[in-house]
Amino acid sequence: MSVRTPDPYPGWLSDEDLFEARGRLPMVYVEAVPVRLDPLGYVNEVGTLLQGDADGNMVRYLVSGRVLYRETIRAALLRHMEKDLGPLAFPQLPISPVPFTVAEYFPAPSQTGFTDDRQHAVSLVYIIPVTGECEPRQDALELTWMTPQEVLSDDVQQEFEGGRGNLVRQALAFSGVVL
Repeated sequence: MSVRTPDPYPGWLSDEDLFEARGRLPMVYVEAVPVRLDPLGYVNEVGTLLQGDADGNMVRYLVSGRVLYRETIRAALLRHMEKDLGPLAFPQLPISPVPFTVAEYFPAPSQTGFTDDRQHAVSLVYIIPVTGECEPRQDALELTWMTPQEVLSDDVQQEFEGGRGNLVRQALAFSGVVL
């Protein structure tokens, strides 16, 4: 599975070096669950990106990407939000760089429930309110805004890969959404 977008800031690793590093080291990522809030600050919509995988299946995923060498967590979050949702998304980054959860991805199924066939990765996961107009990145077919009930439905949950549907469940529970 490839959810890679050409990165305008490629960091310090070539594609070959990145492949080699992924085989030897855990990679640090940030992930974001984009949300829209009502006037009282309650989550009323969750944004997911839709893309076709290598087998032609439609899969949902979240905003995500690597933290580059010498890059702060906040800078990585902003870079990936703008890259995946467009420059006019106007994400509201958290005051604190503390994530709501940490997801550990492994190349094979494990006790964490999160998989990424490319690598062992540690992902800091955030809930990020978005106030602007979003245009999904080039390899995404669409950005879909859904109510919490819709995104938690069995049909939508089955479209997530690698356990990311569980991250959405955790994000909504952390946000106080009760269904």
